[in-house]
Amino acid sequence: MNQTDLQNALAAASQAQRAGRHDQAAKLCHEILVGSGEHPLALNILGFQALTREDFAAAAAMFRRATLADPNAPELHLNLARALRSSGDAVGEQAALEGALAIDQHHFMALVRLAELFERLEATAQAAERWSGVLALGVQMDERSPAIDEMLSHARSYVTAQQADFAAALDQGLADARSAIDGADRRRFDASIDHLLGRRQIYSNQCAGLHFPFLPADEFFDRRHFSWLEDIEAKTAIIRSECEALFAEASAGFSPYVAMPAGTPENKWSPLDHNLDWSAFHLWKNGIRDDAACARCPQTTAAIEALPLADLPARAPTVFFSVLRPETHLPAHTGVSNVRTIIHLPLIVPDGCRFRVGGETRVWRAGEAWAFDDTIEHEAWNESDQMRAILIFDVWNPHIRPAERALLRAFFPLADAHGYDSRAQITD
Repeated sequence: MNQTDLQNALAAASQAQRAGRHDQAAKLCHEILVGSGEHPLALNILGFQALTREDFAAAAAMFRRATLADPNAPELHLNLARALRSSGDAVGEQAALEGALAIDQHHFMALVRLAELFERLEATAQAAERWSGVLALGVQMDERSPAIDEMLSHARSYVTAQQADFAAALDQGLADARSAIDGADRRRFDASIDHLLGRRQIYSNQCAGLHFPFLPADEFFDRRHFSWLEDIEAKTAIIRSECEALFAEASAGFSPYVAMPAGTPENKWSPLDHNLDWSAFHLWKNGIRDDAACARCPQTTAAIEALPLADLPARAPTVFFSVLRPETHLPAHTGVSNVRTIIHLPLIVPDGCRFRVGGETRVWRAGEAWAFDDTIEHEAWNESDQMRAILIFDVWNPHIRPAERALLRAFFPLADAHGYDSRAQITD
């Protein structure tokens, strides 16, 4: 059978099959196989005829021959999988579907059928993995049929249910082990499990200036790094009284924290630009002590000077009272350099005030300080009808060694002499 005769016979067989003239189609296919050898289209037609007769063994044999005749056609592997599924051969079906995916790893229906197979076999982890792949492909489709939307809906339901079952099993199974360990010691482990279960995101440092490498990207630092925190907490009442005394003065000296140069393009800070909804009273700013401001708050100044503050020329320490008016939100942002740690000492905290660093949100409580890395995305809310006030200052990142601190102190003056400047910052 020459090429022209072959094409004519294939066309006639396909037309007969579509028209329901199965005997004629089968006769033409057998003639093709005799005259031209193993042709995948002829074998495929004969396979579908066997499926119609529910002769699944014959169908599988034809489809298998078709895959050998054209090993690069994933649809033929899918047809083989269908025949094997109908005959109850789960192992063979899996091999056929994996054969289709070996040709095209993004073949949507091959992924669907494999997910369905694992679901029937109650292989939940494998089924969830494949259904997740189906969802990942589905979101990339510009147009979807109702049938595909139904498949995606089932995929979402299955994955969600499997994740919930897994989470419940972990929560129950780890309860005793977790209860035996202090919360601070299990915090990183808990975060890893929450990330695994999709409960939280893991954030990294985003430094606008110098990024010091190989430091832990910890959202809230362990208090045990700062043995002096209890000392400053013990002075909360007197520090709060000095902050409140500033409010009582005619010229308190608080200024808008956000003060962008004229002509700055519209950005997320524009609503707070030159706005006292977020204001600050600085005792130190970028390493420079404001003697007049410190004189107005002598007890606070003495408490701060007793601490191991960060000391970087023209950069640190920075110490200030930070005030948020009612119904004020500081949008998500990151700081300049991870060589510092930011300390919050809450002074006046009405209900409805909270603070998020990365994947953890905490509620301020008066007199309970915390330390965090401000180069990890963070934001703040005062959703109350009253003012919120805290004392903010910076110390060294606890993972920076003394020798590295000395190098940093030497670096910044040299860098500034050559035009480097990363002092612009938003800290809260």
